[in-house]
Amino acid sequence: MQTSFTPEQLKDPAIARSNEVLRTCVHCGFCTATCPTYAVLGDELDSPRGRIYLIKDMLEKGRPADEKTVKHIDRCLSCLACMTTCPSGVHYMHLVDHAREYIEETYKRPLSDRLLRWVLAKVLPYPTRFRLALVGAKIGRPFAFLMPDARLRAMLAMAPKRIPPVSRNDDPQVFPAEGERRMRVALMTGCAQRALNTDINDATIRLLTRLGCEVVVAEGAGCCGALTHHMGKTAESHATAARNIRAWSREMAGAGLDAVVINTSGCGTTVKDYGHMFRNEPLAQAAASVAGIARDVSEVLLTLGLPEGAPKGLRVAYHAACSLQHGQQVKTAPKDLLRRAGFEVVEPRDAHLCCGSAGTYNLMQPVISAELKRRKVATLEAKAPDVIAAGNIGCMMQIGGGTRLPVVHTVELLDWATGGPKPRALAEAD
Repeated sequence: MQTSFTPEQLKDPAIARSNEVLRTCVHCGFCTATCPTYAVLGDELDSPRGRIYLIKDMLEKGRPADEKTVKHIDRCLSCLACMTTCPSGVHYMHLVDHAREYIEETYKRPLSDRLLRWVLAKVLPYPTRFRLALVGAKIGRPFAFLMPDARLRAMLAMAPKRIPPVSRNDDPQVFPAEGERRMRVALMTGCAQRALNTDINDATIRLLTRLGCEVVVAEGAGCCGALTHHMGKTAESHATAARNIRAWSREMAGAGLDAVVINTSGCGTTVKDYGHMFRNEPLAQAAASVAGIARDVSEVLLTLGLPEGAPKGLRVAYHAACSLQHGQQVKTAPKDLLRRAGFEVVEPRDAHLCCGSAGTYNLMQPVISAELKRRKVATLEAKAPDVIAAGNIGCMMQIGGGTRLPVVHTVELLDWATGGPKPRALAEAD
């Protein structure tokens, strides 16, 4: 794609990077075939190619974002299926992230949008605040029909039936390896996951220590910054990410780390991109070092070598989270691990398409999100599974809200298969 940025514009590192991305696009349209919003809405401007044109026009002209551009960028899930499909290697993620930052700087949203986004940014990344908000949502859910805004109804619907007690495993500490130590890893405990489902981190710690990992929960680490990053709130997201970089850098410089293990794939995609996010900042080298050892939990488990298990007689429908299969290009590891542990693994039709969760997308674009959820649940249930497994808490909550089948994290099944407790969702379904 031909671009016409001025030399002055190209002095801005963000513009220079977007220019690189734009110039790799050849207008082929392959991306439209795998874009969930284009599949639902059928509008060229709700496809990656259409959004690329809108972003190009906005950035080249240096004009403030307008309502039309904002509407179509906001509808993007950032599922990154387009990056998997693109034959030209267009790095759409960096482009749309820059567009969102530019929109945040130049566009004044309606008051209701500003308030909603402020609340999400000030609540979801903080487990204690989020837990209190979930309690409030649970109380207010019977009155959801009174809410005039579909987004507020979606927020009330998000509250799980059971809000788990705080897990002390999420506190800063070191869990020793069982037997000979094979690796020393830091576990990213996250933010929303700590309020929504504490079983995931607990299972991860048990599984990793059982396989010979010393697991560190580093002092000062927390939210990865993805939520505010995808809202274009760069200062907030970088401040959050910087705390992680410093916390894990201290561990790397001290007793050392072989990996930063992440069991929420949306966070993993962001942490692995820290090097790019901080490329022009003082933390650039430390950020690149952290990103270089960031691993999804399935990648680490594959390296450790999971013991082969006897057939479990359980049919597992594996849902591939977009941030894992497209953002990190981790596609086979979770399925291989589940099969090795003794589970029968099946995959739904159109496994490449998003479930509609996408961070806060299900709260800010509830109509499109609900349609994507309906489609995803239908394809998963068509496989007649006993349980649905996924590697991302957002997907688990989204899919769990549309099916009666138990939905668990992949590590919960692997932990159970190697000596841990039966996943709570499975036990409650018995």
